[in-house]
Amino acid sequence: MLIELVGINHRTAPVDVREKAAVRASKLADSLAGLREYAAQGVVLSTCNRTEIYLAGESGCHDAGLRFLETHLGHNGCDMSRHIYSFRDSEAVEHLFRVAAGLESMIVGEHEILGQVKQALDAAVEAAMASAPLRHLFQAAIRTGRRVRQETGISKNALSVSSVAVDLAEQVVGDLAGCQMLVIGAGEAGGLVARAARDRGVKRILVSSRTERRALALASSLDGTSVKMAELAPALDACDIVVTCAYAPRWILDAAKIQEAVSRRPDRPMVIIDIAVPRNVEPSVAGMNNVFLHNIDDLVKIADANRRQRQGEVRKAEAIISDEVAGFNAWRHDYEVKPLVSNLMQKAEDIRQAQLSKTLKKLRPMTEEERYNLDMMTRSIVIKLLQDPIKYIKAHGNGNGDGARTISRVFQLEQEEEKCEKE
Repeated sequence: MLIELVGINHRTAPVDVREKAAVRASKLADSLAGLREYAAQGVVLSTCNRTEIYLAGESGCHDAGLRFLETHLGHNGCDMSRHIYSFRDSEAVEHLFRVAAGLESMIVGEHEILGQVKQALDAAVEAAMASAPLRHLFQAAIRTGRRVRQETGISKNALSVSSVAVDLAEQVVGDLAGCQMLVIGAGEAGGLVARAARDRGVKRILVSSRTERRALALASSLDGTSVKMAELAPALDACDIVVTCAYAPRWILDAAKIQEAVSRRPDRPMVIIDIAVPRNVEPSVAGMNNVFLHNIDDLVKIADANRRQRQGEVRKAEAIISDEVAGFNAWRHDYEVKPLVSNLMQKAEDIRQAQLSKTLKKLRPMTEEERYNLDMMTRSIVIKLLQDPIKYIKAHGNGNGDGARTISRVFQLEQEEEKCEKE
C-alpha cells in the first residue's frame, strides 16, 4: 500500500494562491466528500500555511490527490502545477511528522499545528475516509509532535503568527503604549493577537466578530470593548492598528471602507495586518496614502530570525522524527505482510486439518490423549515448515512487492483467494 501526499504551502505558494485552497474547519466534511469522488481514503490538512492531501492506496492515488487539489484550486484560471509538491511513502511520512512537530511552520515550534493535525484526522474518521494506515500515520504524527515538544526546547517561549503580527505592528508604529487596536476575529488567533497586544502595552483593544457573543467574551477578558461588524466605521476612525484574523468568504475590509476611514483621519496613519487565510482585506488597500497593509507572508523575515535562534532544537527534533519514522515504517511493513502470512498459515492449517481427518478415519479408535498428541505433532510440523517462508516474507515482502508475489505464486495463494471469492 502506498502513502501519497500532494499539497501547497507557504514555501511554494503565496497567500493569494493558498487562500484558494484553504478549507475552514467547519467545511472539512464537505471537502472530504469532494475528495471521495477521487479516492476511497484520504485526509485533508488545511492551515494558514498549507493545504495538503494525504492518501493511502494502490498505484494511482497520487494522481487522484493531484486531480482533487487542482480541481479544488483550479478556478479563476489559476495554474497550480508550479506550486504543488508531492511526496511518497517514507518522504510523505517524514513530512507529516515534521509538520506536526512544528518544523514546517512559518513560526518554528508554534503550538497550533498539533491541534490542526488532530482535527484533520478526526474529520476524516468521522467521514469514514481514514483507513487503518492513515489513522495510524496521523496518530503517530501527533505522538511525534508531542514528543518533540516534551523532549526539546523548540516550543519554549515559542512565537506564534499572532505574536509576530504584533511585533510587525510595533516595528511600523513604534511604542504601542499610546495606540489603539482593533482585532477582527474572536477565535484562537484573535485571542492570541489581543493578549499579545495587551502584554506589549496597548491600552485600548476593540474586538469585532460575526459571532457577537465571542467578541463580547474576548473583549471582557481583556477589559476591552466589543464592536458589532455592522458598526466598524467608528472603530476604524479611532484605531491606529487593525489586525484581521477572521474566516470570511469575501473581504471584510474592502477598499471603499478603508478609503472612507482614511478620509476622516487624513493626518493619522493606519497599520493593517491581515493574517487571515483567505485574506480579510482587499489587496488594493496597500496603495492608499497613509495606509500600511501587511499580510501573513510579510511575517517571513521575523519568522526566519526565529528559525535561526532555534536551530539547535531543530536538530534534536529531527532526531526524534527519524526515530518515529523508522517505527512507523516497521509497523507499516508488518501491517502489509500480515494478510499474506495469515493466508499462508490458513492454507497450511486447512490442508493439515483435512489430511488429519482422513487419517483418523483409517486408524483404530484413539483415546483423547492420543488424538491430542497427533494433532499437536502435525501442527508442529506445519509450523516448522512455514518458518523459513514466513521469514522470507517479512524480509522481502511489502504487501505488494516481488517478494510477496513470489510467495503467493509458489503456494498458489492467489488461486485460493479467487476460489474463496467465487464461493
